[in-house]
Amino acid sequence: MPLSDHERRMLAEMEAAMAQEDPKLVSTLTGRASLSALSASYRRLSVGAGLIFLGMATIIAGLIAKVTLIGIAGFGIALLGCLAIVSYFSGRSGAMSAAGVTDAGSPQGKNKGKKGPSWSQRMEERWERRNFDN
Repeated sequence: MPLSDHERRMLAEMEAAMAQEDPKLVSTLTGRASLSALSASYRRLSVGAGLIFLGMATIIAGLIAKVTLIGIAGFGIALLGCLAIVSYFSGRSGAMSAAGVTDAGSPQGKNKGKKGPSWSQRMEERWERRNFDN
C-alpha cells in the first residue's frame, strides 16, 4: 500500500531531523562513510608509514654516530608508526563490522551475530582433546 502525501512529508521531515541530530548514525545506516573520516584514516596510515621510515633512518643514524640513545629514540619512533598503522586497520575492521560488512569465510559471517568461544577457550578445548586422545 503506497504512502499518502502527508505520510511522505512526515517521513522526509523525520529523515532530515535525524540527519541533523546524528549524521554519523545516518552514514552508518546508509553505508556511506563521510569523506573526512576516510581522509583522516588514510592520513593516519600515511603518518604511520612515515614514522616507520623516520624511525629506521634514526636507528641507522644512531648506528653511524655510535650513540645508543639515538638508536633507542629511532626504535620508539618506528614503534609509534607501527601503532598508528595498527590503529588504522583496527578502526577499519570496527567500522566495517558496525556497518554489517563481513567476509563470507569469517566466523562472524557464518554465525550471523552469535558469539562463539574465544581464542583461548578454543585452545583449551584443543589441549584437552589432545590430552584425552593420548
